[in-house]
Amino acid sequence: MAHLKDFVASRVGVEAYIEPPNKDIQTTLLLIATTGEWTRRKVPDGRAARDIAGQLGIPVYDVNFTGYPQRMRDWNAAHRTKKRPGQ
Repeated sequence: MAHLKDFVASRVGVEAYIEPPNKDIQTTLLLIATTGEWTRRKVPDGRAARDIAGQLGIPVYDVNFTGYPQRMRDWNAAHRTKKRPGQ
């Protein structure tokens, strides 16, 4: 929780996105700033994710309905490490 609070306090326009569980990973809460910078943490379930977002005072969305915001994809593309051949 401390990491999430710090992320929200140190960035502008943070929104929460709930990522559903799959066979390999449990439910996660993804926080995305207006810059597209993001952080992700495991949570017990969707209800816990909504409760955490409420405690943080930020809007929460379900990626099954909204998808991921373009700003996150843009940030990832801009910060992707380019690998050299042979690595």
